Order: sequence, then structure tokens, then C-alpha cells
Amino acid sequence: MPDLVRPRRALLSVSDKSGLIDLARELHRLGVELISTGGTARALADAGLPVTPVERVTGFPEMMDGRVKTLHPLIHGGLLGMRDNPEHVRAMNQHAIAPIDLLCVNLYPFAQTIARPGCTRHDAIENIDIGGPAMVRSAAKNHQDVAVLTSPEQYAGIITELRARDGCTSLATRQRLCAEAFSHTARYDAAISAYLLRELADTAAAGGTPRPAAPDADPLPMRFEVAMPIAQSLRYGENPHQRAAVYAREGSLTPSVVGARQLHGKELSYNNIADASAALELAWALSERTKFERPAAAVIKHANPCGAAVAGTLSRAVDRAIAGDPVAAFGGIIACSHELDEAAAMRLAGKDTFLEVVLAPSITPEALEVLKARSANVRLLEVGPLRGRAPERLMFRSIPGGVLVQDRDLLPPAGEKWTHAAGPALGESLASIADLELLEIMGRAVASNAVVLGARDEDSFRLIGVGVGQVDRVTSCRLCVEKARQFSRGLLDAGAAVAFSDAFFPFDDGPKVLVDAGVRVIVHPGGSKRDADTFALCNERGVTCLITGTRRFRH
Repeated sequence: MPDLVRPRRALLSVSDKSGLIDLARELHRLGVELISTGGTARALADAGLPVTPVERVTGFPEMMDGRVKTLHPLIHGGLLGMRDNPEHVRAMNQHAIAPIDLLCVNLYPFAQTIARPGCTRHDAIENIDIGGPAMVRSAAKNHQDVAVLTSPEQYAGIITELRARDGCTSLATRQRLCAEAFSHTARYDAAISAYLLRELADTAAAGGTPRPAAPDADPLPMRFEVAMPIAQSLRYGENPHQRAAVYAREGSLTPSVVGARQLHGKELSYNNIADASAALELAWALSERTKFERPAAAVIKHANPCGAAVAGTLSRAVDRAIAGDPVAAFGGIIACSHELDEAAAMRLAGKDTFLEVVLAPSITPEALEVLKARSANVRLLEVGPLRGRAPERLMFRSIPGGVLVQDRDLLPPAGEKWTHAAGPALGESLASIADLELLEIMGRAVASNAVVLGARDEDSFRLIGVGVGQVDRVTSCRLCVEKARQFSRGLLDAGAAVAFSDAFFPFDDGPKVLVDAGVRVIVHPGGSKRDADTFALCNERGVTCLITGTRRFRH
């Protein structure tokens, strides 16, 4: 296998013309023949460079709206033929196949196309490149003889090498470019697959097709091909001795922390990104439940909510979310469902409030100035519109030896189907079904075993106590009561508190802790062998008990 290869012929066919002319001029200076297609050939000719149209090489015109132009033995034979293999050389001579020593291709902009508002299925399909990936794979396979470029970011490096090595490329460079090429095509195919799978799910939803109840009726993919480019290298992971980076899922249309625009502050950390993502999910889910008629705010600390609220204004939602546990909120992360205005920013800029990250669909210039003046380090993120947001269906968790995959828990609360199991009928003056549905959304964002308390607070409904991540449910009950006694501003003592548990109570000891503390409504999935004990307690103490029938674990 030769170390140095001097390109004599190069084929250039790119959708992104950035840096193209500089690369082509350098190749021409070195005496390299330039072959090209369509718009790339016109760009080269307009720059005064001699170029051979690909149809002159193949003897066939571009046809079928450009779908067929490079899929030809005279192209692929020139890329794949091994120069040191006598059989390959004999075949190339016999069929007049001239070697192609350098390929520069970047593919149709599929991910960019589907990200555009109003993109149609026809637009997406026509931006699936066929000839480009085929050429890239051919050139990469034969990297012992061929250098393959797939991104304008590679051009400067190859120009430098050609100048330093008397017009030659090194084997090490061709090997690196080969690996990058296959990563490029893998990412491209993964983006197409994700779009088509998402389209199938969206089509079913638009037609009102319910998700099948039987697990095997709607199977998960038999195989995952995941290739994601690095979006940002991070200083470290959860701890300083752990390396970390964030990777972006190409073609994702979901507003997210990964695709957010940072307006101010320090570089995001691994923990910042994880907690900001959790905060955004909760704020979106809460406001989405009100059809975005009421704004929501959520505060996350160490992967769990310590405050959340839905209110008449964003500033009130922010204030009530922080009030859920102001001690825990200090140094936390807050997400807003609506544009962050000056009034909300003024609350966030209070001397008693310190936040690591603030994120919202957008931030007004006035709000931005308020928060920038408050802290030079606070990270301010714009994530884009959340109304109409469609979260990704699947979630992944790496484990040694593989990856766990499951549907994201997007099943909406169904208060109209809950069973009134014990106690008096639900009184609207205390809490409505809509309030309790919001509490269920808050509760399912908490690590199990989870028990949470909520209450109406003037025009808001907010989280007032969180019992998070305990190995027994009675301790979760004690913790959420303890937090509510500290921070509910008298709502617990006033008998305004309602409770939600993400799973059934195995005994009535947990419910007794809640009832003794003054909780007036308990909502839980039910299903325990001792549910009757909890129902009896609620009947005896005049506490309303509602059964959802749906477990909401989050491990």
C-alpha cells in the first residue's frame, strides 16, 4: 500500500460550495484534472477554472431531475480500481476507465431541508442523496489510492498537505478521511431513517390511530444505527475526572437544550445540560396541558424538580416555582414555557435568587439586559417555540454491554377516567381535576419512589413539597411533608394541600403521614393488595382518594 499518492484526476460534486473554489484552484495549480457535476461544474467554470462535465466522462447526460448522473462504471471503476492489483488495472485498461484519485462530495442537505418550516414530504424525499453516498463509500473503501473529502472543514488541511508533500496525500490522511467519510454517510442515513419513522408516527397520530395496547403490535425497531456529530466538548462530566461531550441528533426538529442559542454566561457543563433538559421537559408539559393558555416554570436541581408552577403570568409562575423550595432552588436551573419578559427577569434577578441556567423559548432584549446585569456567569438560553413541540418518542439509557430503549412517557393525564375510591367528592374550591392533572405531570418528573404535594396559591397551582428517590414510599411521604412545612407559606396547615404518588401505596402508613399533615386529596395509581386499608383511612378522615390506574415511575 503506497504512502504518498499524487492526485491526477479529481471529481468535485458539492451542495455546499463553501471553500470550493480555493480547493479547486489549488488542485488546478498542481495539474489535477477537474471533473464535476451540474451546479458545481458551473461554479468552477464561472471562476475561470477548466472543468470536465461528468456526462463527458460517462457518455450519458444527467437525467431524471439529476437522480442519475454519477452512477456509472466509469465513475465507480475510477474510484474503486486498485492501482497495484493487476486484475483491476487490466479491467480499467480494457474498459477505458481512468483513475479518480481525489473525491470531494458533500451530500444533499437532507437535515437542513427537513428542519425548514413548511417542508413537504416531496422536499424531503428529493433531498435524499443516492449518487453522493455511493461515491463516498467507493472512494473511502479504496482509501489506499483515493482521498475523499466530505466537508468544507477538511479543505484547508488537505491544501496544506498537498503543498507540504509536493502535491501528494499521505496514507495516514487518507485513512483518517476514510473513517470520517463512513461516519458522514452513517449520520446521513440515520437522519433519513429517523425522519421516515417519525413521519409514520405523525401520520398515525393525525389519523387518530391509537397506539396499540399490545407491546408486540407496535414493535420497536429491530436495529438502531445511531451516528451523531459532536456538538460541544465539555470541560468534564458529572465529576472532574470524567470526560464528556454532547452530541446532536441530526434532523431533530424538537426544540431542545442541544439546539439552543446561548445568549450569555459561562460554558454549559454536563450537569447543566442534563438538568436544563429536564427543566425544559417539565415546563413544556405543564403549559402544554393548558394548551399554552397559562405559562409554566420549572426549577430543577440534581435531576429532580424542587419547584414548579402554572400561573396567570410568567412572572407569577417563576415566583411560585422558586417558592416551592427556595433553598434547593439556589444554584438550580429554571425553564420557562413562554417568552421571558422583563417582569419575570426582575424576579429572577432578585438578591435572594441565584440560578445557574435560565432557559425559555425566547428572551426579550429588556429581560436579557436585566439578567446580564445581575450576573456575568448565568447561562441564558433561547430554545425556540415550544407551542406545537413534538418530543422525540424514544429515550435511551446506556448500560454496560448495550442500551436500554423505551417509549418516552408522553401518556397524558386522564382525570376524567380516574376512579373516586374514597372520601367526599372532589370540591372545586380545593382542587380541580385540571389542578390534579398538573400535579401528576409534576410528580412523574420526580425520581421514584416519588410523592409530591401541590396547592393552589392565588392564581397559580404549584409544587409545595417533594419526596424524591426513596427506596420506600413512607419515607417519600415524610420528606414531602417536611418540605411543605418549611416552604408552603401556610398552605399545608390551611388544609389546601393535595398529594400525588407515582405508584400505589403498599400499606396505609404513607397515606397516614399525608393525612396527619393535613392533606385533603390523595391521588395514586392503585393496585395494592391493601388498597382497602388506604380507602378506609380516607373515609374515616374525610380525605378524597382518586385512583388513576397508571403508574408513573421514573428511574
